[in-house]
Amino acid sequence: MTKKGAWRACGVIFDLDDKGKRVKEIEGKEGVPGFWDDPQKAQELLREKAGLLRVIDSWKGLTKELEEIEILLEIAEVEDGGEAAEARERLAETEKKLKALELERMFADKDDPRNVIVNINAGAGGTEAQDWAEMLLRMYLRWAERRGFSAEIADILAGEEAGIKSVTFLVRGAYAYGNLKAEAGVHRLVRISPFDAGKRRHTSFASVFVYPETPDDVVIDIDETDLRIDTYRSGGAGGQHVNKTDSAVRITHLPTGIVAQCQNERSQHKNKATALKILKARLYDLEMHKRAEKMEEIHKGKKDIAWGSQIRSYTLHPYRLVKDHRTGVERGDAETVLDGDIDRFIESYLMNQ
Repeated sequence: MTKKGAWRACGVIFDLDDKGKRVKEIEGKEGVPGFWDDPQKAQELLREKAGLLRVIDSWKGLTKELEEIEILLEIAEVEDGGEAAEARERLAETEKKLKALELERMFADKDDPRNVIVNINAGAGGTEAQDWAEMLLRMYLRWAERRGFSAEIADILAGEEAGIKSVTFLVRGAYAYGNLKAEAGVHRLVRISPFDAGKRRHTSFASVFVYPETPDDVVIDIDETDLRIDTYRSGGAGGQHVNKTDSAVRITHLPTGIVAQCQNERSQHKNKATALKILKARLYDLEMHKRAEKMEEIHKGKKDIAWGSQIRSYTLHPYRLVKDHRTGVERGDAETVLDGDIDRFIESYLMNQ
């Protein structure tokens, strides 16, 4: 039974003022006997509660901002000393925040708020494709930077001549997985090859896989006898000290054949911990895949890293155009897109789900 003017969400009662604007918590389930009997469920409820409170705080902040903008406009009507210009600037910023909140309403999957593990593999095209895979890596790292997210490369395999054969990296931030799941699939690049002396046009492919990072409170039982753990000397960038010791770790889950590896840390222990995190995320993803066909739908474009299976094409010659084949969204500023400005593609994908 809730108090008058209150509403319940996630087992927590909130009190609304007479205008329905200010919200404060009255009581929570944390104090209910037996709440912590199931720690995993309790953590899930607390995480949901935190998400609700974050949304409430965001709406309260937008409401306050609009009230201040209204005051600025009233002052500008009497004597404008720059208040009108300030109001326009703040209104534009508020509109961006409102759009971001509206977009968050599209994140219905319980995994959407989580961090994400991204894997990029070069496909058909040899050195061209490996260079293209590295361009995609830069695009996503720049996107993460634009969003204020943190990114960490866990494992990278350099190409023989240029680019990378594969890379696995983690992106940490609110709704990182919810956003980047839109990028799962095959990406095609058409350009004049910088590696072709004849300056001919080449087509390259690379695949992008995404997995939600497994939360700490989700238990993934792994039998130690099902693991093969190999250590080896790190290759590529990382410093001389890294390359002098067998600090890199490769873990193979024998029943599924899933391989996870990490070589970015000097400590073998830290690399093993990261590799296990990646392995657990992939096993978690596999289990979710078995329970539902959603992940197959998300990754439907990644079956073959070649012609006819791409989700998006990036054309740099004879014209410049980036086109998403799922939503029909096109942009002519290809360089800006490759510099990490991919939000329009992500938003369109989410709105069409």
